[in-house]
Amino acid sequence: MSEFEGKVAIVTGGGSGIGESVAKELAAAGATVVVTDIKLDAAQRVASEITEAGGTASAFEANSAVAADNERMVQYAVDTYGALHLAVNNAGIGAAPQKIGEYDIAAWDRVRAVDLDGVFYGLRYELPAMVAAGGGSIVNMASVLGTVGIAQNAAYVASKHALAGLTKVAALEYSAQGVRTNAVGPGFIDTPLLRNAMTPEAISALEEEHATKRLGTDKEVAALVLFLLSDKASFITGSYHLVDGGYSAH
Repeated sequence: MSEFEGKVAIVTGGGSGIGESVAKELAAAGATVVVTDIKLDAAQRVASEITEAGGTASAFEANSAVAADNERMVQYAVDTYGALHLAVNNAGIGAAPQKIGEYDIAAWDRVRAVDLDGVFYGLRYELPAMVAAGGGSIVNMASVLGTVGIAQNAAYVASKHALAGLTKVAALEYSAQGVRTNAVGPGFIDTPLLRNAMTPEAISALEEEHATKRLGTDKEVAALVLFLLSDKASFITGSYHLVDGGYSAH
C-alpha cells in the first residue's frame, strides 16, 4: 500500500515551484490532493498532470490572504473527498528589495497578508477538520530567512520568523489531539522564477554562499515535506527544519 493511501491533502500555492513538486509527490505516494492556487489555470494544469499520471487530484482557486477562501478550500476537500488529513501551507510571495526606512507600506501589508496571515487562516480551518478526521499532519512553508536575515527584505524575513512561532503554538495546542504541525525552511531553490530574476553572475555568487556550492531543487524540499507529513515523523511536532544546503551554517 502506498504511504499516503486513503489520505486527503491540501497544498496551497500548488500551481508551480515547490508546491507543484509537493503535490505531485504526495499523489504519487497515494494521497488525494487538492491543489490550490490564486491562479486557477496553474492549479488545473498540475491537477491534470497528476490525474494523467494515475493519481487523484482536483484544482481549487484560492487567495491565501483571504480568510473565507481558506474556509472554502477546507470545506471543498471535506465535502468532495470526505475528510482532510494533510496540509502544506506553501503559498508565499516576496516584494521588491527596499530598506525599512523607505519601505512601501502597501508592500509590507501584502507580503504579511500572504506569508503569515494566510498560513494562520489555513491553520484556522485545517486544524479542526483534521481533529474531526481523527488526526493529521501539517507542514508550513517557512524559509531559511526564518532563521537568518537578509537586507532589504523586511516583510518577508519578519513573516517567516513569525511563522516558526505560529507553528510551535499550533503544535502545542493540537498535537495531543493527533495533529502534528511542523515548518520547513528552504534555502535558495533553483526555479525559473529565481533564474529570471537574477543575472548568471549573481546566481554564481549566491551558489557560493551555500556549503554545497549549488542551489537546491524543488524535489529536495518535497522529500523533507513528505517525511514530516508521514507516520515516520510521528514524534516530530512543533519544530522547524532547514533544507538549505548549509546556507545558514555560517
